[in-house]
Amino acid sequence: MLREYHVQIMQEALGETFSPRALEIIIAANLRQDDFLIGQVGHPEYHFDHNCFVESDAYIKEQREIILQTLKGDNEITLAWEAFGRLTHTAQDFYAHSNYVRMWLSKYSKDAPPLPEEIAALDEELLNHPELHSGKIYVLEVLSYLPFLRPLVMRLLPEDSHAHMNLDYSAKGPSFPYAIEAAVKRTVHEYMFISRLIETNDLKLDTFTGKF
Repeated sequence: MLREYHVQIMQEALGETFSPRALEIIIAANLRQDDFLIGQVGHPEYHFDHNCFVESDAYIKEQREIILQTLKGDNEITLAWEAFGRLTHTAQDFYAHSNYVRMWLSKYSKDAPPLPEEIAALDEELLNHPELHSGKIYVLEVLSYLPFLRPLVMRLLPEDSHAHMNLDYSAKGPSFPYAIEAAVKRTVHEYMFISRLIETNDLKLDTFTGKF
């Protein structure tokens, strides 16, 4: 998703949950995942790209563990916030970079689709569906960012390319609002998951939220 939408999702999902300082650091870490050299080149697992579902799930678990270990030790709390920012970016991109949203919508009539806020963010049937896939990154796609070449490149790219599949911005069509709503729900889910881990380990949730 474009940066503005990641910010929108974070603020809508958790704007009142974290302190202003904590949320600022979390959002900054979330957005850094889209930096070209840091987060794009060679890291499809950061974005659920190229069908890296197992790798992306493992990356999310890795960030959860960083949060937990940071809270258990004497490390600077900003490390936990940065890990949560990275984690949420990956979780949010799942809905923009895979066909999950379109598969969910396909269960309903095109003439009377449900409202975007009704989307289920963690439908187990879809998460384990053999047809679930995400966009592949083709080298040619780099040229699609040049306006004068984009029409030609889009015609040449396969339908399973990231360029064709993504729901990164509103012009991608009517499925986009569903991707946003699913990402908001998933972001809340990830926070609640971390909260339960923190409480299970007898740690202070207020430390994580920055409201200590």
